[in-house]
Amino acid sequence: MSADPQAPAPPPVPSAQIDMRKTIILGVIGIAFIVLIFWKVIPQIGSYSDALKALESMTWIAVAVIVVAVILYLAVYGLAFKAAEPKLTYWQSQQVNQAAFAISNGVPAGGAVGLAVQFGMLTSFRLAPTNATAAITAVSIWSTFISLGFPILGVLALTISGTADNIAWVGPLGLVILVVIIVLFVSIMRSPALAQKIGNLGNTLLAPLKRRFTRFKNLDVAGPIVKFRADMYDLLRRRWLLLTLAQIGISFTQFLILFAALRGVEGWGEAGTSALDAFGAYAVSHIMLMVPITPGGLGTMDALMIQLLVGSGTEKGAATAADLVWRATSYFPQIIVGIIALAAWYRRAGQAFATRSVGAKEPEGTH
Repeated sequence: MSADPQAPAPPPVPSAQIDMRKTIILGVIGIAFIVLIFWKVIPQIGSYSDALKALESMTWIAVAVIVVAVILYLAVYGLAFKAAEPKLTYWQSQQVNQAAFAISNGVPAGGAVGLAVQFGMLTSFRLAPTNATAAITAVSIWSTFISLGFPILGVLALTISGTADNIAWVGPLGLVILVVIIVLFVSIMRSPALAQKIGNLGNTLLAPLKRRFTRFKNLDVAGPIVKFRADMYDLLRRRWLLLTLAQIGISFTQFLILFAALRGVEGWGEAGTSALDAFGAYAVSHIMLMVPITPGGLGTMDALMIQLLVGSGTEKGAATAADLVWRATSYFPQIIVGIIALAAWYRRAGQAFATRSVGAKEPEGTH
């Protein structure tokens, strides 16, 4: 993307207030969990040796199908911010989402930095700060809704296939949590008065905490809730459907990678894991995205997915191989694309800033 001489200099990216000691500790804990899961947990439910044999048996056609699925997934991944903010071009939306993924998943405890970079990129694309914040918030909220909703669909799929006995509790629990969140969310969006009442109720429920701990004495949730409603109402009223379709598209195309990998290691012409069982295992494992131990559910989501696949009748080697292919092809290419997107944006932002600086100095020499 070439620099626009008329573009204003991008505002500085807000600095993420990060406690370095806490960041290092969380990073070490996350890495330790990942190592523990892939070293000790997964071998108990899967088989790396059988997985290697399954991978060696894959045909070039199977590999090509996986590549196509990955390209489709990467293409759809760029729609999230475009769905939230129509002023963005598709490439700008790709840059924001992919760069944030690379930072959040490639840097220990990089979520705060990822949010700051998203804000900086969006404002450099001539979005007002309030619009940038609203777009980030909308995409994050809808991603959370999908993470809570998919396990419910997964339990339903496994129930239909008759393999949901051990995880039947996930569906009701996820449904209750999702319903509560949606009811509160819709109530807040319904009217300013109702948002104020919900905020006041929150303050009432937090009253014992305020009395017990001095640091929470002045905590007020009513004000932020009302402000949230005012900032988000117009965007969500206009864009909720597109946000929903974009987030479902991202999760579904990621499932296509898993299913292509699974059928690739099992053999396309052979009887293997059904699409219903595969989707059930994939969707239920989304519940691990809500456990903020490792970035993107790395390790935790994999272990649960393999266990569910094996529980539905998939061979251990095939389940392990499919998960490893799915993780590698839906993780590392995004990191690479994210780095490219971040570098492209940084170069454009630097050129725009330099152009603005030169333009600002010219009047000093004219009298």
